Amino acid sequence: MTTNVASGHVSSSFSCVEILTALYFGGPDMTGILRYRSEEPDWPERDRFILSKGHAAPIFYAVLAEAGYFDRQELCGLRTINCRAEGHPVQGKLPGIETTSGSLGKGISVGLGHVLGGRLNGLDYRVYVLLGDGECQEGQIWESAMAAAHFEAGNLIAIVDYNKYQESGPISREMALEPFAQKWRAFGWHVEEVDGHDIGALIATLKAVQKVEGKPSVIIAHTVKGKGVSFVEADYRFHGKALNAEQAGQAREEILCN
Repeated sequence: MTTNVASGHVSSSFSCVEILTALYFGGPDMTGILRYRSEEPDWPERDRFILSKGHAAPIFYAVLAEAGYFDRQELCGLRTINCRAEGHPVQGKLPGIETTSGSLGKGISVGLGHVLGGRLNGLDYRVYVLLGDGECQEGQIWESAMAAAHFEAGNLIAIVDYNKYQESGPISREMALEPFAQKWRAFGWHVEEVDGHDIGALIATLKAVQKVEGKPSVIIAHTVKGKGVSFVEADYRFHGKALNAEQAGQAREEILCN
């Protein structure tokens, strides 16, 4: 998709492949963790998924197409005029997108709104929010984290794609997050840490946090930016740079071999 238009976020998409796979497809019966009906995208009792790191739209669109929300042909027009697969997810353009995202830092705020809305409407769905680690430097993340604990939003589950890099360099250099887990606990959240590329471990952790009551949960998923492609893993500058045709061919070979 991204090579076709020479635009898009490749490494940020590769780092969360297994997270989205576990959510949508990863259970033993291949139904995943999320409750959803792709043929009925507005099913009131569905779980909600919010891609707060909206620049990872390419993997999100690929997953939604695989889940049956729309035809895979839609993927070919990524970031082109009049195509529904815009550079960042836009609510109302494609089924399965719960909120417009891409302006970083809003995911938990929107997720908490969904939880409270469900509470008012007598619906017990869960809301999953995928965060980037870079956006966890933003104040709104921590304001909404404080609010979620205050409202005892037990149905809110955040997952941090902790790949340790942002567009301009290592997280530890730009604005360090550590002690990361302790910060979430101090804000009143239940915290789990997991290998974000181990689907079995992800599924087990996602099931474990479903049992937490009275407080929101966060899963810190330790990942590798550009996972699966050696030269992308080695260079954080692929954050917002598409692979050329030759690089894309090499990437396919590496992924297939793995």
